[in-house]
Amino acid sequence: MPTPLPARSVALSLLLGSHPARMSPATLVRAGEHFDIPAATMRVALTRAVAAGDLRRDGADYALAERHALRQQRQDEAVAASGNGWDGSWEMAIVVVAGRSGKERAALRERLTAARLAELREGVWTRPANLRRPTSYAGDPVLSAWNARPAEALAAQAELAARLWQLDDWAHEGRRLMAELQSTSEPAPRLAVAAHLVRHLTTDPLLPAELLPPDWPGAALRDAYAAYQSELRDLTAAVA
Repeated sequence: MPTPLPARSVALSLLLGSHPARMSPATLVRAGEHFDIPAATMRVALTRAVAAGDLRRDGADYALAERHALRQQRQDEAVAASGNGWDGSWEMAIVVVAGRSGKERAALRERLTAARLAELREGVWTRPANLRRPTSYAGDPVLSAWNARPAEALAAQAELAARLWQLDDWAHEGRRLMAELQSTSEPAPRLAVAAHLVRHLTTDPLLPAELLPPDWPGAALRDAYAAYQSELRDLTAAVA
């Protein structure tokens, strides 16, 4: 059985699944009790989460701090799976500035990965241009960004996508998590599985259907997590 989440993670999970992402202390405490978190433990965890910059006070309520608000945005994007019809072009981002610090390189890598690009080779990042989202990285002064249409046939592009995003491994882990969620009924372990599932969804490259392998589980995973989010909304409404 999955290990239940600690109190701070339970609070974050509840707020990450809430729109707007704010709850009263009483609601969080009562919801925490549903997941076997004693009231005193949750109160201490909330205080420490504010001190650590995970949460902030918004009037009488608790709300997600900025970095977790960005995490929620990425999570929502993964669950919504917003994509356009694909015209066959790919986004390209080429690093054109050398001599940056390791910290700067790591930050850029994290930013491009968050935009669901993959590194084709050192300093060259790409993905199919099928997402409905601004290419926020395009204004970065260390990058040259544009769209390009590959000369390779669609089958070769699909093989490239499978390598860049390790699609077989992603699908296998997704199916395992979905089966675990379906077979777990106790609230605390179920929340832990759902947290793993949505983290996995945030790494879905959201590729066009033309490049995905047969029986890709992305849509089924999103449906499973959306159903669990509905469970959480019902819970917080009941204890609010």
